[in-house]
Amino acid sequence: MELIKLLGILIVIIGFALKKDSILIILSAAVVTALVGGLGITGLLETLGKSFVSNRSMAIFILIMLVTGTLERNGLKEAAANLIGRVKGASPGKIIGAYGIMRGIFAAFNVSFGGVAGFVRPIIMPMTTGAIEASGKEVNEEYLEEIKGMSSGMENIAWFFCQVLFVGGAGGLLVQSTLASLGYTVELIDLVKVEIPVGITAVLVAIIYYNLKDRKLIKKYYGSKKEEGKA
Repeated sequence: MELIKLLGILIVIIGFALKKDSILIILSAAVVTALVGGLGITGLLETLGKSFVSNRSMAIFILIMLVTGTLERNGLKEAAANLIGRVKGASPGKIIGAYGIMRGIFAAFNVSFGGVAGFVRPIIMPMTTGAIEASGKEVNEEYLEEIKGMSSGMENIAWFFCQVLFVGGAGGLLVQSTLASLGYTVELIDLVKVEIPVGITAVLVAIIYYNLKDRKLIKKYYGSKKEEGKA
């Protein structure tokens, strides 16, 4: 009977394997786990409420999840796809590159707007698919999986290397305390000055890499422009 408490994990595995809506999967798994684990709906709500109050990160995550789900239901994906479809010459690689620049700038001010779950999935991914469809091509599933990886990679790179540009951010404080334990006293502003060229270089390298990779993938899954013309 103890194994039944793992039913929520099974729901997550099956749900993602079938490529169902991620927010619905997580919510379903949470409710089922609470029920089979003896927590009940009341206990689940109490746990969420306590976490909401005591853990700011948990509260932000829940808010993002609810807001994203509501926006998706009311046509957020379609609006993003239609918007990018009007931009001539747009491609998944260029969209991901533009997102990397924007993400890096916001990260430097320690502003997060959902990451992969809250922004990449509901905004960037529909834009990339919209760019593909606007060019007269059908969305290839294997290509789409590659785009998901590139979009998530850009999110991680831009956030990781640029969040320490914020004076007093967690990353800078960690580096400062680590150096202090080794006998080096440094000011946060000095750490930021050192990190600026690193963050810019990291984002630029990622942009170049993902654009080159995207061109290679387009050629692989759709052929060259000459071949398209002959077809």
